Amino acid sequence: MQIQIEKIYKDFLEELKSIKDLEGLEEIRVKYLGRKSGLFTSVMMQLGSLSVEEKKIVGPIANQIKIEIENNLNSKEKELKAVLWNKSLLKEKVDITAPSLPAQKYGHLHPATLIQHDLEELFTSMGFMVLDGPELESDYYNFSALNIPESHPARDMQDTLYIKNHADWLMRTQTSDMQVRAMQKYGAPLRAIVPGKCFRNESTDARHEHTFYQLEGFVIDKNITFAHMKGVMQVVADHLFGKGTKLRLMPKFYPFVEPGVRGELTCLLCKGMGCKVCKNTGWLEVMPGGMIHPNVLKECGVNPKEYQGFAFGFGLTRLAMLKYGIDDVRLMESGDVRFLEQF
Repeated sequence: MQIQIEKIYKDFLEELKSIKDLEGLEEIRVKYLGRKSGLFTSVMMQLGSLSVEEKKIVGPIANQIKIEIENNLNSKEKELKAVLWNKSLLKEKVDITAPSLPAQKYGHLHPATLIQHDLEELFTSMGFMVLDGPELESDYYNFSALNIPESHPARDMQDTLYIKNHADWLMRTQTSDMQVRAMQKYGAPLRAIVPGKCFRNESTDARHEHTFYQLEGFVIDKNITFAHMKGVMQVVADHLFGKGTKLRLMPKFYPFVEPGVRGELTCLLCKGMGCKVCKNTGWLEVMPGGMIHPNVLKECGVNPKEYQGFAFGFGLTRLAMLKYGIDDVRLMESGDVRFLEQF
């Protein structure tokens, strides 16, 4: 049997020399080492019929030859794969003299989006939730629930786009609609901001546009005062424009707050000297707000005798104008790539 095993190994080596591809290599592997009909496997299965003395002699030789066959097969496989790899490289020639492709252009975040992300980080660090609301809103949430009944003149100031044949649905004029939704869902106490897009029927100019971005914010808790709101506004002003940014609060009527103010910052475009954006006043209104009206709290199921709150509606678009020195709000929605590439 030893002679038979050695002859099989010799024949294997001769056949292996003629193998030129992986398919042929697999065939010879099956021929000699196949589990059922392999030549060497068949001989190995006969070892059991040998005597103990013959097993001691033939067994180690058979095992060593099997290892040699497997090693030769593996070496041949690596050799054939290397040849295939080199052939594939030769097919993939690259002409290094060819001109390069144009550089990939990447988009830019809108300046209002940059301000939004910045303020979201600031407010979440102060414990505020960030909420999102629908741009297509119902009359109830946009007006009625905010103490603006159907006959209220403030509706004329916030004329917007209504859905044809659906008079109760409109494009929201303010992100204040989420005040009611949030209180109805979470109750009190509550701290949240709501950034988003708003729509109004405006006569457009350097500071007015029909589509703009707001960031509504509100705090509802016990013993909340006007001073808390002013403190938050000052934190935002200092964060965006540097410590010591001047903020002034001027009385103004809003149906959903009492009392209400318009928060104005020094116009950074003209350094307070007066320009077309600030209407030559040196101040720009960007932070209107006030104490949440008791009627709004009641509508949301919050007891105004137990809880108080303040709300503000930052003009993200105007804050972006001040931050980046943009002197015409209409550039924001122009879709001009040259404008966006500056940020």
